[in-house]
Amino acid sequence: MKQEAPLHALARYLPEGTFEPVMAYISHFKVHLTITRERQSILGDYRHPDRSGKGHRISINGSLNKYAFLLTLLHEIAHLVTFIKYENKVPSHGKEWKHEFALIQQQFIGKNLLPPDVELAVRQSMMNPAASSCADEDLMRVLRNYDRRKENHYLVEQLPLHQLFKTRDGRVFKKGEKIRKRYRCEEVASRRIYLFSPVYEVELAS
Repeated sequence: MKQEAPLHALARYLPEGTFEPVMAYISHFKVHLTITRERQSILGDYRHPDRSGKGHRISINGSLNKYAFLLTLLHEIAHLVTFIKYENKVPSHGKEWKHEFALIQQQFIGKNLLPPDVELAVRQSMMNPAASSCADEDLMRVLRNYDRRKENHYLVEQLPLHQLFKTRDGRVFKKGEKIRKRYRCEEVASRRIYLFSPVYEVELAS
């Protein structure tokens, strides 16, 4: 489900003190911003102007905590700026996008807008931004500290070996050994093996 985001209402999704600099981008580029409440597969999305006359469009998962929301929105704004400069002539998350993302984030660093742990994680992430905040495991762990806690929900890395857990779609898995950066887990029903990120959130299964 998507809803239009009145510009003044955007403030409640953002950390205190960040609304005006964010709105400077939204207004300057005439971004059509949509907040999506029930999307699980992606945190944010940018779509460039097309032949139908639609302008720059960004959608963000509204269930994110304020710091994750801000960083995801800045991630998508970096895509917008990269498109304006290079159109589709550079990789989506190549050096050009990383450069723009770092420049945009820099405006929010060192101004007491972020908690110290988030700011430190962002500074470290800026050295080589991941394709999504979910892909940056250290940043993901820090941002999760500001999520509303859900009973019986844990990161895969927090579970003991052989623990049964459920994913959002209801499938049940058994945690296995860590293979390089991911955990080898067996789906109980099919016996198929899947690799899980250490910071993927799951629910305990009995």
